[in-house]
Amino acid sequence: MDENIKDLIQNHINNNEVCLFMKGTPEAPQCGFSMAVSNILKILEVNFKGINVLEDQNIREGIKVFSDWPTIPQLYIKKEFVGGCDIIKEMFENGDLKKIFESKGINYKK
Repeated sequence: MDENIKDLIQNHINNNEVCLFMKGTPEAPQCGFSMAVSNILKILEVNFKGINVLEDQNIREGIKVFSDWPTIPQLYIKKEFVGGCDIIKEMFENGDLKKIFESKGINYKK
């Protein structure tokens, strides 16, 4: 992966407590999986930054190498990769996602 792309991805992760690499934007997701994770964050009223991987093919491919995770969306919380759609949905349903926000000091709707 190109160093500039790696730095760009790392900067997004470093500068946003909750960062979602997704297809589309939080306001207009371009795939069902991205919409699902975005909606979970909206339900929890978490302030997050959506990074539209469709705007830059280098980021779209680079994030998969960066995280060693093959799919998008990808959720990072306080610089830590948490997972993709299936993992986030399961964590939301069993309460683990709220526990992560709690432990990392991220505000969410209780």
